[in-house]
Amino acid sequence: MAVPQAFLLGPLHEPAGGLMEPQPCPRSLAEGFLEEELRLNAELSQLQFSEPVGIIYNPVEYAWEPHRNYVTRYCQGPKEVLFLGMNPGPFGMAQTGVPFGEVNVVRDWLGIGGPVLTPPQEHPKRPVLGLECPQSEANRGWETVAKERLNELGLLPLLTK
Repeated sequence: MAVPQAFLLGPLHEPAGGLMEPQPCPRSLAEGFLEEELRLNAELSQLQFSEPVGIIYNPVEYAWEPHRNYVTRYCQGPKEVLFLGMNPGPFGMAQTGVPFGEVNVVRDWLGIGGPVLTPPQEHPKRPVLGLECPQSEANRGWETVAKERLNELGLLPLLTK
């Protein structure tokens, strides 16, 4: 669909038939973040690796829906802290598309959902099962500490709505 270059305005703004240049639509913080993330992801996809690297998991590509859902829900308004990166274990972002996102926390506590596709290449010992993955990261203490701190700050109720 072509985007019109000018919009016809009604009689309250200008005489009928008058044209006005369109104003850019303000995008949300989440939309801007996702757009920049996709741009950077395209640059990263050009990197070439030699042995022993044989398989690269890119959950921003194959787990896009839960990733987008997470960013859209939680990337609103000004932030004091921004976590960048991913949980390097095979049962975090590799499964969920959510940074530092262990499967149970993402699915059950944050309420993030969406299809997780199969990556182009999978290691036979590290299949991507998405939000149905029965395994979890060994360090479950992080979840408890995070919930306690969020509760102290009064933020836990905001996240669980």
